[in-house]
Amino acid sequence: MKQTHLTRLAAAVVLGLGISSGAQAAECIAPANPGGGWDFTCRSISKIMYDIKAVDEPVQVTNMAGGGGGLAYTHVVTERADDAELIVAASSATATRLAQNAFGGMTSDQVRFLGAIGADPGVIVVAKDSPFESLTDLMDAVKADPATVAFAGGSAVGGFDHLKVLMALGRAGFDDITKVKYIGVDGGADAITQTIGGFTQAMTGDISEVVGFLKAGDVRVLASFTDERLPGEFNDIPTAKEQGIDVVAVNWRGLYVPKDISDDDYNKWADALTAVAESDEWAEQMTANGLAPFTRIGADFQGYVDGVIEEIRTLSKEIGVIQ
Repeated sequence: MKQTHLTRLAAAVVLGLGISSGAQAAECIAPANPGGGWDFTCRSISKIMYDIKAVDEPVQVTNMAGGGGGLAYTHVVTERADDAELIVAASSATATRLAQNAFGGMTSDQVRFLGAIGADPGVIVVAKDSPFESLTDLMDAVKADPATVAFAGGSAVGGFDHLKVLMALGRAGFDDITKVKYIGVDGGADAITQTIGGFTQAMTGDISEVVGFLKAGDVRVLASFTDERLPGEFNDIPTAKEQGIDVVAVNWRGLYVPKDISDDDYNKWADALTAVAESDEWAEQMTANGLAPFTRIGADFQGYVDGVIEEIRTLSKEIGVIQ
């Protein structure tokens, strides 16, 4: 059921100069309350799209919290499947929840993933006095005796922080993942505290969670899970790929669109998102919000998400998160 123009206006925050009275504006759904990653994705990308004239009119932003993104996903699939004027904020959490069937039977092929243009890179961190000097040192220790290495992360068992470790170990040739010791705590700061205090040997999280501890000299980052080294002050952190462990695991910031829109409409949004990715305005937003470059748009991004979902589904079954 389509929302009326009046309802859409009441539910949305309009960015830019407003909407002409006769037109139905494009809309970006942020599947959460104001504030946080999905809201940032919608508001910043939508505003820049209009500011750089990648779209003709301002894009409305609607907050639709519920079910960890599931309410918005169901709304799009069941009520807006052919709405060519709709984009929806997504992240690695979206892919993880779809892989783990957390959206009440909804599946990833019921939408089209559009692209991601920035990411909070995954990292593996150890205390400053840790004996592990590289990611391969750490992986080798787990392979030799999994009981001697515990990881702390800010997500629950089966969450993305946990899965990043399992992906890395899989690439390193270790497949008995049920023996990997992982402790899920309430956020990245708590996970780092566990590691600094010696209760765990390593922390798995995102770079934004460790910056303060890194600058204070409390921790060392063994690897970033990115295609290339992080820019600027973090350029001395080696990637996992450099160390022979071919894994990319980032908390990407991106969008999906309804499944049944035309290829022309899909490409229109892909072109607009590409323009944002290449803009100075987006570069400023990434710097201000601690994001690293991660640009995958169109078929490239759809293929990436499909691969990540399949890997997460397989790992989640192996550790008993799903059947």
